[in-house]
Amino acid sequence: MKQFSPWRCERLLPVLGLFAALIGANAAHAADPDTFKIGGVVSLSGTYGIFGEDMRKGVEIAIAERGGKVLGKPIQITWEDDETKPQPAVQKATRLIADGSQMIFGAVSSASTIAIMNITKQRKIPHLVTMSADDKITLPGGSRYTFRTSNTLGMEQRMALGYSKEQKLKRVYGVTADYQATRDSWEWYRKEAEKAGIEIVGADFPPLGNRDYSSIVDKIARSNADGVALFMTGSDAVTMVKQAGQVNLGKTRKIFGPVIADETMASGVGPTSLGVNSGVRYHFTVENAANKKFVEAFRKKYNEYPSSAAGEAYDGMSWWLDVVEKTGSWDKEKWIDAFANSVRDNSVEGRKEMKACDHQARQDGLWGEVVTGKPPYPAYIMKITKVYAPKEVFEECSK
Repeated sequence: MKQFSPWRCERLLPVLGLFAALIGANAAHAADPDTFKIGGVVSLSGTYGIFGEDMRKGVEIAIAERGGKVLGKPIQITWEDDETKPQPAVQKATRLIADGSQMIFGAVSSASTIAIMNITKQRKIPHLVTMSADDKITLPGGSRYTFRTSNTLGMEQRMALGYSKEQKLKRVYGVTADYQATRDSWEWYRKEAEKAGIEIVGADFPPLGNRDYSSIVDKIARSNADGVALFMTGSDAVTMVKQAGQVNLGKTRKIFGPVIADETMASGVGPTSLGVNSGVRYHFTVENAANKKFVEAFRKKYNEYPSSAAGEAYDGMSWWLDVVEKTGSWDKEKWIDAFANSVRDNSVEGRKEMKACDHQARQDGLWGEVVTGKPPYPAYIMKITKVYAPKEVFEECSK
């Protein structure tokens, strides 16, 4: 048996003392930190790069309207670009958590968000989603730490199917970005459309970030389709609709998609975006006091109307910070429990109810069409043409 050395003990004391001090400091920081740190992981480049900056703007308005504080402490947010790729998203979320972020916000692409979910679940860090729509993000029994306050692909594809039936479309040609979430969404739509007597006359799956749709546009033009279903978004949507406009495809066929169009897309495409129909996640024309206040603040700071990405980011972050404030606690588990059972009556989109079974916000579904805007609105805006009640677009959690 080795004899314990007093000399070794003396050498260990400073190390043990430092270790104890670090533990004490960490405990103190967890109990009453100097700042509330948020890690934001969004796309500032890549296919979905057009959304990230708008999301950042929406979050900054949410923080500013509460004086930049929560639980009496200043809010500090650090932004990272995931380049619309899962691997950078994981790397940057991991680094933000290591740097002390008490929650993670993001991402844009569903693949990045699902990758981040795995990290936040392991580290037990709250994770707020306001853009990614893959249904897998909020499956019943999924991550305790992830919440989505925005639309799901499921509700958007149900609206797209409803539009197809209302327009009495007989033959549809589908164009879907080669991405798991959009492929899953198209497959659901295809099956349900065929059940409704709609013929699928063709389908193409161009890669994410594709820049040349001319051959696909030509195939659609030569087909007998009366509807063109586009399961894509971001720069893909801009490029596809712009190239379809070069041959006036929208003059003879209904162009639509679950989330193909918003003011960002319409601005990028121009006049040939007119008549495109799409699910809408948020819109600045929604009539309620909360939305009016947000739009005024946004226009004052940025001299523009908020996009869907900005509105959803603002709404989700405002909701989250309000719930944290009400807990009066720095215990993250209490934040999670409170948010899972929360209701937001003053949402900019109307009433939202967080479902405890899957951490998905139950809400109205908005459908709209690109029309000509009148001053002071942008040149091309979404006109909300139908509002779907939650029961029409959400399935109940299975027991």
